[in-house]
Amino acid sequence: MKRVLLISSLMVSIVIFFSGCQPTPKPVKTIENLKVAFKGESNASAKYAAYAQKAREEGFPAIAVLFTAASEAEKIHAGNHAKVLEKLGVKPEEVKPEFQVLTTKENLQDAITGEGYEMETMYPGFLTVAEEEKANDAKTSFTFALDTEKKHHSFYVSAMAALEGGTLSSLPVAYYVCPKCGNTFDEANVKDPCDFCQTPKDKFKKFM
Repeated sequence: MKRVLLISSLMVSIVIFFSGCQPTPKPVKTIENLKVAFKGESNASAKYAAYAQKAREEGFPAIAVLFTAASEAEKIHAGNHAKVLEKLGVKPEEVKPEFQVLTTKENLQDAITGEGYEMETMYPGFLTVAEEEKANDAKTSFTFALDTEKKHHSFYVSAMAALEGGTLSSLPVAYYVCPKCGNTFDEANVKDPCDFCQTPKDKFKKFM
């Protein structure tokens, strides 16, 4: 009888052990969202770099610097999304940027619209799914991007107001970008360390 009980106890222990070792299912929806985010951020990085060149050509250096800094931030976001995909065993697909360069005013409006969509709809939705699928690395990457896009949107709105109001001299002439999370600061509001990821200020990239 004791032997039977011992064997039964052992079998229960084995079942519990192997049940606890079952692999965590892949976050299928989050993987697809990461792909979308990677493509979007890669495209935005290339687009903002082109918008910066256009702003320089039209004589708007302060707006050019903003676009340049934002381009770097979007590149960092794309890289973060790619790292999470690779950790999940997925190789990011090559992105061929598609966009149209118009006037600086039109480019600013495009940026405002794009950032507005990301901060109000895209990333909040992606974060909800990542939470449901317990995809913590994706949550971190999405959060870094979301919090930065909110700041970019504000910068672009201010730049548009200055362009339309003839007050371009009021715009910042330098920006700092955190290399880990893409957080973007104007020169008058730099945080040390980064308030998103705690990276020290001496690691930031400066654009002017």
